[in-house]
Amino acid sequence: MRWLGRRESSNVEDRRGGGTSRKVVGGGVGTIFIVLLIYLLGGDPSSFLNMQGGEQSSVGTYQGTQQEDELAKFVAVVLGDTEDVWNHLFQQAGRTYREPKLVLYSEAVQSACGFSSAATGPFYCPGDERVYLDLSFFQDMLKRLNAEGDFAMAYVVAHEVGHHVQNLLGITDRMMELRNQLSQRDFNQYMVRLELQADFLAGVWAHHAERMSKILEEGDIEEAMNAASAVGDDRIQKQTQGYVVPDAFTHGTSEQRMRWFYKGFQTGDINQGDTFSAKNL
Repeated sequence: MRWLGRRESSNVEDRRGGGTSRKVVGGGVGTIFIVLLIYLLGGDPSSFLNMQGGEQSSVGTYQGTQQEDELAKFVAVVLGDTEDVWNHLFQQAGRTYREPKLVLYSEAVQSACGFSSAATGPFYCPGDERVYLDLSFFQDMLKRLNAEGDFAMAYVVAHEVGHHVQNLLGITDRMMELRNQLSQRDFNQYMVRLELQADFLAGVWAHHAERMSKILEEGDIEEAMNAASAVGDDRIQKQTQGYVVPDAFTHGTSEQRMRWFYKGFQTGDINQGDTFSAKNL
C-alpha cells in the first residue's frame, strides 16, 4: 500500500501505556458484542464499568518502539483514507459523515461499551463512536493467523470503520432491536450478516480509495482477502478447538468474508451490500 508521506488523520487518540487495576476477564473474537448488547439494549455503561471494579490509573508518556510508532502512523494514514472516502460517499448521498475516533491502546482499555482486554481484538463501540485497536493485534495476525502485509492491516481498520458506517446509517440499532425477539442461535445469524456487511464496506472503501488516491500496490487485495479468510469463524474454531460449530458463528466463514469484501471492492456500490436480505451469504 502506498502510504508513506501521505495525510495522517487527526482523529487518533493514543492511550498506549495506560495502566489499570481492574481484573481483566478473558475475551476473544466476538466477545465485544456481549458488551455492546448491554449498551444498545438500554444498559447504563457507567453502571457496567462500576461492576467491573477498580479505577483506571493515569496515562503516562508511552515510549513505543520504532516499529510500533511506524504502525501508528500507518493506521493514521488508513483512517485518513477512510475519512476521505466516506465523506465523499455520504456527501453524494446528501448526508453528513461524522468521522469516528480511533483509539490506540495497550493491553486493556475502557470505552463506553465497557472494559476490554487486548484479547478481544479490534472493535468498534457505537456508544462513543470510536474504533479501539491494540497494535499488538497485527503481530498476532502474522504469527497466529499467517495474515501478512500492510493491506491486511488496512483491511482490519476499514472493517471496523465499516461498523461505524453501519451505526450512522441506523443498521446496528435496527439489528439490535431483534435481540430479545430471537434465540441466541438465530441472533448469531444476524451477527454474521452484520459482520459480512462490514467486510463489504471495507471493500467499498478500498475501491474508492484506489480511485481517489491510487493507494494499491501489487498483491494488496490478495493480502486483504487472506486476512478476511484468516478471521473466518470456521478457520478460527478449527484452530482453537479442532472442530467447527456453525450455529456459533458470529462473523461468517472464511469464504463468505472474502467474497463480500471482494464484492465491495469490485462494485464500489454501497447499495449492493444488503447482507440482511441476501439469500446466499
